[in-house]
Amino acid sequence: MTELVEVAKILKGGMEAKQVRIRGWLHARRMGGGIQFLLLRDGSGIIQCTAKKDQVGDQTFRMLGEVPRESTLELSGIVQRDTRSPGGIEISLQGVKVLHRSTEQFPIARKRHGPDFLLDHRHLWVRSEKMQKTMRVRAEMLEAARAWFKSQGYTEIQVPTLITAAVEGGSTLFEVKYFDAKAYLTQSWQLYAEAVISSLGKIFTVAPSFRAEKSRTRRHLTEYWHLEAEAPWVDLEGILKVQEELLSSMCWYLAQKMGDELRWIGRDPKYLEQIAPPFPRLSYDKAIETLTEKGMDIQWGADLGWREERTLTLEFEKPFFLTHFPKGVKAFYHMPDPSRPEVTLSADLLAPEGYGEITGGGQRIHDLDQLLKRIDEEHLDYKAYEWYVDLRKYGTVPHSGFGMGVERTLSWICKLRHIRDAILFPRLIGRVYP
Repeated sequence: MTELVEVAKILKGGMEAKQVRIRGWLHARRMGGGIQFLLLRDGSGIIQCTAKKDQVGDQTFRMLGEVPRESTLELSGIVQRDTRSPGGIEISLQGVKVLHRSTEQFPIARKRHGPDFLLDHRHLWVRSEKMQKTMRVRAEMLEAARAWFKSQGYTEIQVPTLITAAVEGGSTLFEVKYFDAKAYLTQSWQLYAEAVISSLGKIFTVAPSFRAEKSRTRRHLTEYWHLEAEAPWVDLEGILKVQEELLSSMCWYLAQKMGDELRWIGRDPKYLEQIAPPFPRLSYDKAIETLTEKGMDIQWGADLGWREERTLTLEFEKPFFLTHFPKGVKAFYHMPDPSRPEVTLSADLLAPEGYGEITGGGQRIHDLDQLLKRIDEEHLDYKAYEWYVDLRKYGTVPHSGFGMGVERTLSWICKLRHIRDAILFPRLIGRVYP
């Protein structure tokens, strides 16, 4: 029997004039000049297959013209190079077998649908070429991150999703019933990460986070993926260097390996090749001054929303750090600046072109008395953080970390218009289906 081959292997080249067998879903079909052009998708890629009457027979040719989209087929034929084909390679069909005939017309037509329609049919929209290519870029983006962390001596770990103590603001917590007690879905791994650095040193994770923010913007999800890192003996400047080297490495890797996919989605890979350290630094003070000059109504001490961030990003051509946020803006564990205690040794990394924050982090408080003071100032329940306070009693050291939003970073890298296109099944306000 003819060898069963994945489409991706054929598209790589080197199989011209060979007879192959493929199987997958009928992605699309068109007629032209008495020839049927079929696009078959097998999960590894999409390839064009041509069917001619004199090669497949009248009955098979007629059947192919009637088989519905998304039916599953097994096709056999000869691989040939044709620059007019998507990918420059196609299969001239000799044999066709229908494995499963779709029972209804595929609801997603080859026309423009509204976002609500596509979200309602997300389980089918994930088959689209845009989602395929975006998710492959996402997978390689995480692969690049893991490779960089490994090269720098970091260990990947996992921590609980169910927590009792909030990392960020309590108003954005998803509360769940945990047997007879109350628990929450995690917003970040950070508190647990600070415990583990005393065991494993430099660590990172890739895990989901949950925030009950009632924000309806192009960059907010209620469930998103976090790429987070924590390291002992590292100060604010040290953790900024980690971030810029990590992101630059990811961008370079994707530009080299995923250039075709990026171009198809809408991002010139040459742009990503130019993302290199050092990244510019902009203080919170200077940011407020800049925004005020541009006519925005914002006072010192206020947090920056997406409109303010977007305005700032238009001033830069590559990612930049926004540093030294006021103490009232950042969580209790952020280290106050010794030379100016009203601001913290914190930083957000903002992507240009209007995308805004893609990472947040900074130096943590490592002094016991200072941490207790901040817990008291924020009126937090000491019992909920007792174990976290313990970390300062047994070998405390300066340490820093950050969290990168996977979907936000992917949105910028791929130049996506909305964050919902950076994840397979987005969770938004009022949408948890499908």
